[in-house]
Parts: sequence; structure tokens; C-alpha cells
Amino acid sequence: MKTYSIATIPGDGIGKEVVPAGQQVLEALAKTSSTFRFEFENFDWGGDYYREHGVMMPADGLDAIRNKDAILFGSAGDPHIPDHITLWGLRLKICQGFDQYANVRPTRILPGIDGPLKRCGPDDLNWVIVRENSEGEYSGVGGRVHQGHPIEAATDVSMMTRAGVERIMRFAFKLAQSRPRKLLTVITKSNAQRHAMVMWDEIALQISKESPDVTWDKELVDASTARMINKPQTLDTIVATNLHADILSDLAAALAGSLGIAPTGNIDPEHRYPSMFEPIHGSAFDIMGKGLANPVGTFWSVVMMLEHLGEFEAAKQVMSAIEQVTANPKLHTGDLGGKATTAQVTQAVCELLTAGAQRKAA
Repeated sequence: MKTYSIATIPGDGIGKEVVPAGQQVLEALAKTSSTFRFEFENFDWGGDYYREHGVMMPADGLDAIRNKDAILFGSAGDPHIPDHITLWGLRLKICQGFDQYANVRPTRILPGIDGPLKRCGPDDLNWVIVRENSEGEYSGVGGRVHQGHPIEAATDVSMMTRAGVERIMRFAFKLAQSRPRKLLTVITKSNAQRHAMVMWDEIALQISKESPDVTWDKELVDASTARMINKPQTLDTIVATNLHADILSDLAAALAGSLGIAPTGNIDPEHRYPSMFEPIHGSAFDIMGKGLANPVGTFWSVVMMLEHLGEFEAAKQVMSAIEQVTANPKLHTGDLGGKATTAQVTQAVCELLTAGAQRKAA
């Protein structure tokens, strides 16, 4: 029997509620399988750790999780700690430390979810956004000088490398190739950003020749927001820079019904290091501790984790349970207009996994 070693990092806010819920689902899933099991190790890194130690995670933290098969992450963000400290001190430290250069965010309208777009059926909005996750606008290059003086100045430099752009384009084209429509949209802003984004466009054209069966086009990032709303059916796989995809993927989640249901995977496609999976909803301190958080984004992240581990049948089982839950309005949490609690949604998914296994065995 295969044993998968999973690091759980709840982080801050409702991450402390949805990550344990994700672990519950994985444990329920493992009980239905004779081929795999999970071992979990929890890490209490985040805002509380920072208040005690002055850092979001220990200096040797990466070594503690380096040999894990995957990481299940909650959120990074605390209203009493500057955002750049929480993000760079934990989530980005892991993403960059393990070169998780492909951030993958699937988006579609799940059964029972009432999205805000008129005349948009479930088949019209079925996207995967690929975000360059290691450089670009979030490369961390820059600085501040003359702080506190009238001549204070600050820079954040967007840095793109040929190697970085080539690998994310290659990943995006291969992903598009694996999807039924074989359709890719490359997001750019090369009309105004005339150096790095022009290189981005040139490399997209170069890499496209490796996948002649993929139909692709270019779209300016500002125009793409209108296209996502007015013509969602014209999009399928989307690749964009770190900042552009960060923004567009939140828009995509909102158009699909809620940020609470959206997952993401921070992927090392070469499997040199563990990849990290997380919901995109953030720490949501306003509902922390009330049992109201929607755990579906975490459960969908678990599906992505299972797919990354090669457990495709198990991933289908969990996704089927998620869709049965979202199809039931009585199991909608507050962000979807319902009154269900985190515990009720989690219990329902676990029960569906158990029932599904029993039917298969009968």
C-alpha cells in the first residue's frame, strides 16, 4: 500500500478551519481505498508563529517539508501584521524555495451554483488559468531609499527571464493540448510594456510551434476582463504573468459564483520538490472561528493534489462528492447564499465518499 506524506499548513484565519476539513476528507477517502493511505504532519506557521518568534516560519522550515509528497495550505494574512510580511514570509517563501513555478487555477460553474453572468451556462465557463509563479511582477527585485524624507523613492522591478517564460509557456501549451478544446489564450500588455512583455509574446510564438494542434491567440490584459464577462465561451486555457493572472483568477472565481469554491495548485511540474495546494479565498478574519467558511475550495484543491500524485480515480471520487454537495442548496455556505456550516459541508462530502465506496463494493 502506498503511503503519501502530506504537510498541512493551516496558516491564518479560516485556513485553520478549512485545512483540517480537507484532512478529514482525505482520511475518509483513504478508508475507502486498499491502495493508498495518508500520513499528515501539521506545521503551525503563520501569524501566531510570527507573534511568538518574529518570523512566519523557521529559517530551516523548507527542510522540514522538503521530502513530503505534497503540501495542503490554508491562507497567509493577518490584520495585525503587514501583508508583505505574511505573504513573503510564508507562502512565497515556500513557492519560490521549491520553485513551484506553475500556479494552476481551474474555474468552472459547479452544479447548483448561481453565477452572476446572464446567459452563461456551465459549459460556457470552463477555464484553467496558468499563472507564472516565480518571477515577473512578484520577483522581489526593488528597494526603498531616503525613507521618511520628501525625496523618498521606491521601486518594484518586474523581471522576466527567457528560461522562466519558456517553461511556463511550454507548461501552458501542454496543458491546453491535454484539454478537449486544445485552445490557449496568452495574456499580454506588450502595447505599453515594450521590453519584457514583448519578449513574453515572442517566446509564446516560439513555443507554440511545439504544439501545432493547439489553437492560440493573444489578448491584452485589460481587454481580457471584458472578454471573460461578455464572451466566456471563447476562453479555455489562459496563461498570464504573475500579477495579471493573480487578478484575472480572482475575477474568474467571482464569475463562477464565489472565491470560496476556487482552488489552486502551486506546481513543480518536474516533481523535484513537493507541490502546494490551497484555496484562493484568503484568511477571511471576519468569519474566522464561526464555522461559516466554505471548505469547497480546499476540497477542490485536494482533488488537484490527488491528480498531481497520480491518483486520478480518487480525484474523480472527491470531485463527484463536491458536485453533489454544491448541487444541494441546503449545503450552501453563506458566500453562496445559504446557511450551511463548514462542518456540515465536510460531513456531507465524507458521507458521500463512504456511500460511493459501499455501492462500488456491493
